[in-house]
Amino acid sequence: MLEIRGVTKRYDEVTAVDDLSLTIGSGGIYGLLGPNGAGKTTAIRMIMGIINPDEGQIEVFGEPFSESSKERIGYLPEERGLYRKMKILDHIVFLGEIKGVPAKTASERAVAWMKRLELSDWEQKTVESLSKGMQQKIQFISTIIHEPELIILDEPFSGLDPINTQALKDIVMEMKEEGRTIVLSTHLMDQVEKLCENICLINKGRIVLEGDLSGIKMRFSRNTLTIRYRGDKAELEKHPGVESVNDFGQELSVALKEGVDTNDVLRYAVERGRVDRFEIGEMSLHDIFIQQVKMGGGEIDDKAAQSR
Repeated sequence: MLEIRGVTKRYDEVTAVDDLSLTIGSGGIYGLLGPNGAGKTTAIRMIMGIINPDEGQIEVFGEPFSESSKERIGYLPEERGLYRKMKILDHIVFLGEIKGVPAKTASERAVAWMKRLELSDWEQKTVESLSKGMQQKIQFISTIIHEPELIILDEPFSGLDPINTQALKDIVMEMKEEGRTIVLSTHLMDQVEKLCENICLINKGRIVLEGDLSGIKMRFSRNTLTIRYRGDKAELEKHPGVESVNDFGQELSVALKEGVDTNDVLRYAVERGRVDRFEIGEMSLHDIFIQQVKMGGGEIDDKAAQSR
């Protein structure tokens, strides 16, 4: 479905994407992950032909990207690209026509999707009258109105409350069951764990982790503890077998060094506080993400790099 071979993109002295190679097969949901400024959006824009790589090749549907490819791809950008003064139904139909859908068909599909996403009462309102969450739903409908084979979603859950996040997740799962290929770029690791079969984590423009998600989690499934602990987190960090402690408020995720006895850590914790829950489990994708980015020297919240 999509093949990227040795792609590099530079902006002056900054290499936004560095020798990136990926192969994404037909069907399923593929997670494209990375911290702000990692090069994800630049990679997506090259896939879409918005910008050209300095080096390397990109093939979509087994051939170089062309104008005809666009009608088979749905792209939801992270930045909203809606015409604020247009009426909502007209806007969706207009974008459907650009993708080759007859106006009557586009209108029928738009009405059906707006009903499903509880936007029917807003058909004749202008885009600027909508909340950010509603605009995101309109942009999502516009992305899939032409029933594309390949769907690229860049932060699709941005601005959505939990109910609408669930609604979009259900639609994405339905499209997967229909045999569509979805590339999902998001910072919501819990959604990635639930939705994606395969992932690629990039940092500073290069791949640092790629492959089957279940296999990756098994590879990182060393001694990892979940502890509900009433005490000083800093005391746990002093244990010689503890590599890191990630505080989630109600619970701590504790990564242990190789070969450490978990019972010894439990005794250590009980001696220094109260343990209400103690569970040995696999490392979450959230923790894997943070660990791999930090190992690569990346910044997770580098706002200055977002323009890449």
